[in-house]
Amino acid sequence: MKYSVSTRKETELKEKMRRFGVKEADITESFIKSSGRGGQNVNKVSTCVCLKHEPTGIRVKCKKERTQALNRFIARRILLSKIETQILGKASAEKKRIEKLRRQKRKRSKRAKEKMLVEKKKQAEKKNLRKPVDGDQ
Repeated sequence: MKYSVSTRKETELKEKMRRFGVKEADITESFIKSSGRGGQNVNKVSTCVCLKHEPTGIRVKCKKERTQALNRFIARRILLSKIETQILGKASAEKKRIEKLRRQKRKRSKRAKEKMLVEKKKQAEKKNLRKPVDGDQ
């Protein structure tokens, strides 16, 4: 497939598609007339690109540029980034959970613990000062 971008960008896109197992056959592509800036070009040419990745059900719409070819390229990049977050999101959520447990279980350094205990003691003294004196009741 040919897009109006450099060959380097095109090969990067194909490589990313291969890495995440996305095939062109899995993508349903449709075109509609886009709105917004662009003048007569966007009013009479279907430049807005709609992509749907059948296995995941992810839908993407792109109408950033005035040309259809460039919008097709950008839409595929957006689709791949969404697929990437879906795939890596599960792994990163598990990673975050493990990291949170590790932080909770980590022992405080002696200095930090002493500092915390000093602050607790100050707070306790403040609260003791707020208590009513026995003779004031």
